[in-house]
Amino acid sequence: MGLVMPTDVPDEGAVAASTALLTDHYELTMLEAALRSGRASRRCVFEVFARSLPSGRRYGVVAGTGRLLEALRDFRFGDAEIADLANRTIVDDATLSFLADYRFDGEVSGYAEGECYFPGSPVLVVESDFAHGVLLETLVLSILNHDCAVASAASRMTGAAGTRPCIEMGSRRTHEWAGVAAARAAYVAGFATTSNLEAGRRWQVPTTGTSAHAFTLLHDDEKEAFAAQVDSLGVGTTLLVDTYDVRTAVRTAVEVAGPSLGAVRLDSGDLVELAAEVRAQLDGLGATGTKIVVTSDLDEYAIAALAAAPVDGYGVGTSLVTGSGAPTAGMVYKLVAREGDDGSMVSVAKVSKDKRSVGGRKWALRRRNGNGTAEAEVIGIGALPEDDGDDRPLLVDLVRDGEIVGASPDAVPDGHRRVLDAARARHEASVAELPRSAHQLSRGEPAIPTVYVDTTP
Repeated sequence: MGLVMPTDVPDEGAVAASTALLTDHYELTMLEAALRSGRASRRCVFEVFARSLPSGRRYGVVAGTGRLLEALRDFRFGDAEIADLANRTIVDDATLSFLADYRFDGEVSGYAEGECYFPGSPVLVVESDFAHGVLLETLVLSILNHDCAVASAASRMTGAAGTRPCIEMGSRRTHEWAGVAAARAAYVAGFATTSNLEAGRRWQVPTTGTSAHAFTLLHDDEKEAFAAQVDSLGVGTTLLVDTYDVRTAVRTAVEVAGPSLGAVRLDSGDLVELAAEVRAQLDGLGATGTKIVVTSDLDEYAIAALAAAPVDGYGVGTSLVTGSGAPTAGMVYKLVAREGDDGSMVSVAKVSKDKRSVGGRKWALRRRNGNGTAEAEVIGIGALPEDDGDDRPLLVDLVRDGEIVGASPDAVPDGHRRVLDAARARHEASVAELPRSAHQLSRGEPAIPTVYVDTTP
């Protein structure tokens, strides 16, 4: 599926694993050549953006910023990393010496986690000398491309679900550490819970889970299995009722747990029709408060199709962790400005026909009308225009002089959860200000146009 996985992070109190070798060979060879040419110390501005959204998508969602900042904190070439590079003769001794002392000491700004983005949006801006900035390309892109893809898909799903909760349950459909990152990204975009326990431990994402078909098949019959689960988890549990015959299972479930049974789960069949039948049966048995949760390879289109069905929640796996057909956000990391011989900053850009970029250090605004509805993504070079009251600035400080200043959970209790809850609230507000067309699942153009402005004298 082409997804890039985060590294393992040891328990609190242990020495953090280095993220320095989560990079491409050519980052280091570029560094070596720049050190030799004497240009490595030139001040530079690198920018992360997507040239386009996945086909037919109306907007994207920024996620992974918090993970990226922690990975940047651990981007250190320790003795083990230096020894490995030396043994494989990846770079020369002068470059190894530089790497041994490497600490990112520049500036990073970007869109806050949970914010919507559009083609050309400067999602992340890295300012440093060439040597310190170029090494971050692969690390930055691997995290943002994965997490933004998952969050963008998750946003479409939670939008289709409305007030009904979505459960992330895709761990078994991707790499083990990608599953952890996906659970975090899905939570940013509105998913209520995850099945992944490591995401709960590391990121404080709420976790949930009950049983699979194997638990039913373990027992001699369905009644015995349901009784065992209720005895262990209480009558508020969710019983899986499609191992054999659904109608029989629902009747048995209410018989065992009583009318206060928490929920039943449907994992196969025509879910629209089946949910209606099960709802009628539960109501007839007096279990009017028992909820119906559906799973079975759901995506945003299947969720939308279930909008009129008597369903209370959705469990989503494969489509979520693969970005619902777009497993990468398509973001790139490009040099857009560098220091000239006279000390001034010079705009630079790639001009090839299919991959043209816009040079210059940029600012970004979300232009809104008098009703607060977004009308354009305004990206500019030069002086930031005077605020007319309807333009919302989008870039926030993340790193200053090498120190993390944004989205850091380290200084407060329950820090990870607070950071994620803030990102969830930001996502909700950002999506809410988009025009109605943004919420359509049919293929179309981005919900708002990207407008470039040059205010340089």
